Amino acid sequence: MGRDVLICEVSPRDGLQNETIVLAPEVRAELCSRLAVAGLSRIEAVSFVHPRLVPAMAEPEAVIATLLESPDDLRWTGLALNERGFDRAVAAGLRRVNYTLAATDSFCVRNQGCSRAEAEALVGPLAERAHREGVLLTVTIAVSFGCPLEGRVDPAETLRLAHRLLEKGVDELVLADTIGVAAPAAVRSITAALVPLGVPVGGHFHDTRNTGIANVVAAWEAGATILDAAAGGTGGCPFAPGASGNVATEDVVYVLEEMGVATGVDLEAMREISAWLGGLLGRPLPGAVAKAGPFPVGELAS
Repeated sequence: MGRDVLICEVSPRDGLQNETIVLAPEVRAELCSRLAVAGLSRIEAVSFVHPRLVPAMAEPEAVIATLLESPDDLRWTGLALNERGFDRAVAAGLRRVNYTLAATDSFCVRNQGCSRAEAEALVGPLAERAHREGVLLTVTIAVSFGCPLEGRVDPAETLRLAHRLLEKGVDELVLADTIGVAAPAAVRSITAALVPLGVPVGGHFHDTRNTGIANVVAAWEAGATILDAAAGGTGGCPFAPGASGNVATEDVVYVLEEMGVATGVDLEAMREISAWLGGLLGRPLPGAVAKAGPFPVGELAS
């Protein structure tokens, strides 16, 4: 189809942050390493948040220290919710940071302890610092389509926020359907409005209402070049009750490759990682392709 896509693997961060079973830093680093071998060229490995709030994300520096092979390694990224998190990410050696803020004030207060205006005001200074220090800054807009506290989010408000963020000099912009309420029409419309503005645009979709893959396809068709996904469909948000997992990486890889879109990801390796991760978490993961397998051939198809 003439345009490849970058899958950002978020299972080590978003996939694990809501789990009751807490994996040790060395196990989370092993997950990251396995994902890299499977062909994922961007992996959100950690988040720099207080371990009291998100115990599953404790000791991010230890994870990154295991993974970084060179000071210019752009494969790894980490999530920051405030300036302190950004400072820790850069000090840990990351050259790519994902700063997240919410489209609604209520969720911003719940998720990162400040108003949306305060979170938004930090973007400009962070972008200036990032560019000065050789760091690439992605900004993700959480609850871009709907909020568990305020309900539906006006698409025009999401677009206005996105425009303001782009004016502040961010390198990438990602629209996140944090609670899995979006449908393809809204995803296609908002994404298409942002793509011409000059920075890569991405999508982060949860499969709470079984719309995740449809939204992935809609975002891709509208011009998105970054798609977040998590091995096995792990995930959820500690501050959004009822939000289920992300779209499964193996499901996203399958549908895109069947559409003729190159992902660079080894599908069979992803199925093995999902099975391994499910064993660590003590439950089967919801990803469909991990269970069903790839396109059946020969006798398997009969």
